[in-house]
Amino acid sequence: MKSLILTSALMLVAPGLALAQAAAEPAKKSAPAAKKEATPKKEAAAKPAAKPAAKSAEAKDKAPAKKTAKAEPTSSRQQLNTAANQVASGLIAADAALSPEEQAIAQKVHTGRIACELGAFVNVTADAATPGRFTIEGKGFKYHMTPVVTSTGAVRLEDAKGGAVWLQIANKSMLMNQKLGQRLADECMSAEQTLVAEAAKKAPPQSVFDPAPAATATATTK
Repeated sequence: MKSLILTSALMLVAPGLALAQAAAEPAKKSAPAAKKEATPKKEAAAKPAAKPAAKSAEAKDKAPAKKTAKAEPTSSRQQLNTAANQVASGLIAADAALSPEEQAIAQKVHTGRIACELGAFVNVTADAATPGRFTIEGKGFKYHMTPVVTSTGAVRLEDAKGGAVWLQIANKSMLMNQKLGQRLADECMSAEQTLVAEAAKKAPPQSVFDPAPAATATATTK
């Protein structure tokens, strides 16, 4: 009895199993096909993306080469400009150097606002950029002047380009323009020169034409 019941149950279940297997086989076949179709799409999508990446890599490789080629002339020009500036600075420094005698004259120059005759005045200023040189300016003129050694010991400043000469003695100074052949300022006196001029008025120096004092004349007679 039991065998008959099992046999009849199997006969009833067998058609259902057959139908389930038949339905599962098309699903399995369609899944690989879907995978195969998806794979070419991914490859196709990957290929266009790879080309821009390759182009950008090539562009990056080429870009530094162009910059390097342009940088070489720039650096060489900068080196040339630097060298030229150094040479120019050396020439200026050599030209600006004063001899010990000229430096001694520069130390004697009176500076400041100096009054001259007829209400005129001049400003004498030491040049901080080129020690030992001076700027002399007044109404209608301005000169950059350099000390010049003289045989008389007077303080003399000259502007070779402008043709101007500044002469300073113990009691006064004067400014001349040798190119124009005229005096630009005369009887100019600083505070120190004013004191010397006043002392000279009170005790004027003896002239060689003045008669000798009596004591000296007596001593000579004896």
